[in-house]
This record gives sequence, C-alpha cells and structure tokens, in this order.
Amino acid sequence: MNKWMIASDLHGAAGWCQKLMDAWEKEGAQKILLLGDLLYHGPRNPLPEQYDPKRVAALLNERKGRILCVRGNCDAEVDQMMLDFPILAESCILAIGERTIFASHGHHVKKGEMPSLQPGDILLCGHTHVPAWESWGENLYLNPGSVSMPKEDSWRGYLILTEEEAVWKDLEGDVRHRLSLG
Repeated sequence: MNKWMIASDLHGAAGWCQKLMDAWEKEGAQKILLLGDLLYHGPRNPLPEQYDPKRVAALLNERKGRILCVRGNCDAEVDQMMLDFPILAESCILAIGERTIFASHGHHVKKGEMPSLQPGDILLCGHTHVPAWESWGENLYLNPGSVSMPKEDSWRGYLILTEEEAVWKDLEGDVRHRLSLG
C-alpha cells in the first residue's frame, strides 16, 4: 500500500523538524512529501522556536532518498545549495490508487484555481499554515497545516495519505481529523 507522509512549512525550526522525523519513523511511511518553506522563516514571520536551518538541512539530508519536495515562497537557490535533494520544482504529480494528486506549495496554485484534474483528484497545498479538507466541485483540497508555525489555533502536524484515507495528526501522533477517500 502506498503510504505518504505530507508536511509543510518547517521554516528552519530544528526541534519541530526532529519531531516530524520521529513521527515519520513511527508512521512507517515509505516517503515524505514536503510542500515547501523548509529552511527560511520568511520576512513576515517571527523567528520560530529552535531556529536552526543548518540542523534542519542535516536532518533532511540524512533521509534524502525518501523525500520529495515542492518549492515554497520562502525557498530559494541558496536553500537548494544546503540540501541534497531537489526542492525547486513548483509542483509535482503523484498517483495514489486511481487518484491523481497535484501538489504545490499553494502560493501560486490555490483552491478555486484548480489545475486540470479529473473528478476525484486532489489538490494538495501548504502555505496557509492551517490544516484543511474541503470539497471543490468533484475534487478535494487538502492542506497538512504547518510543522513549525501553525495559525488560526491549529496544531503542529502532518498528513498521512493512503488510497483509502487522509489522516491529519499532531506531532505526537494523535489523530486530529480523518477523511475517508474510498
């Protein structure tokens, strides 16, 4: 079974990145898809707790063969120089079962501005720092929220995506929301 961990918006927070790596091991997901904003906190955001972009790069580089990533609005060529896996693609497409997943950070592609998807396909974005699960016509918009700087009273967490379901969890592994995809 395909089991993906989806996370976004680490923003250089090493302690929260370590918790994400620990959760990844516990989840047993084969791969992780990072939806951007890995190392830099951005000029609009406060410095996150335990801000250490070099440590975040080291934690991610240890797992480079199992990471897929799209570029966030805070990711730049200098960040790519620190990482041993590609981070500068604006989007990617995955297949999970019969569904196509179009993944982007979300600052260029947004819900309501769907790319050409077939009924049942999923638009997956980060950027807002708010977990989301919404129907859009015959498609779904999913957002894992933020690992380091959650907004709107949400939690630090990630999304587990399989053919059967999408499950939002906090970094302790507690289920916050479950959505059947069957």
